Amino acid sequence: QVQLVESGGGLVQAGGSLRLSCAASGGTFSISAMGWFRQAPGKEREFVADISWRSGNTYYADSVKGRFTISRDNAKNTVYLQMNSLKPEDTAVYYCALTKGSGNYDYWGQGTQVTVSS
Repeated sequence: QVQLVESGGGLVQAGGSLRLSCAASGGTFSISAMGWFRQAPGKEREFVADISWRSGNTYYADSVKGRFTISRDNAKNTVYLQMNSLKPEDTAVYYCALTKGSGNYDYWGQGTQVTVSS
């Protein structure tokens, strides 16, 4: 029922920036948090960042701290990921996810490709 629509992926040079967006619809009445994960070829999916919907508290993987910023627009049920100082190791498919507080991310977007060239 919940659908997540992502946008903003693309190709950038190392040191460049991208901004990802993810809009949630269809049963978003009790969002607890939204977050971003990524998966590089041959690698496991890993946590990138998430944000509490009510408090705005944010959490980041060590690998992106100081470079990425997660934010939200509650009225639009949308989460953003501003990615600066991109590195080749940031290359991955980025997935938006939503949790209603069960401890698990139950809803996922289809992913958007981010490619950072060296």
